[in-house]
Amino acid sequence: MEKYLEAGFLLKEIIIKEQHNCKTTGFWYKKSIQYNFFLIAHEYLFIFRKPNL
Repeated sequence: MEKYLEAGFLLKEIIIKEQHNCKTTGFWYKKSIQYNFFLIAHEYLFIFRKPNL
């Protein structure tokens, strides 16, 4: 996000998408611990617009 702001884009909106109906299986839980990553609970979508030139 910061790279786009530094390039002159303007942040219009931030959308947070929450994950529903996801089940953590034992397989993915063990892998997340083994390889040190988080299981996704939500995602961000940044909406930018070009500045008026």
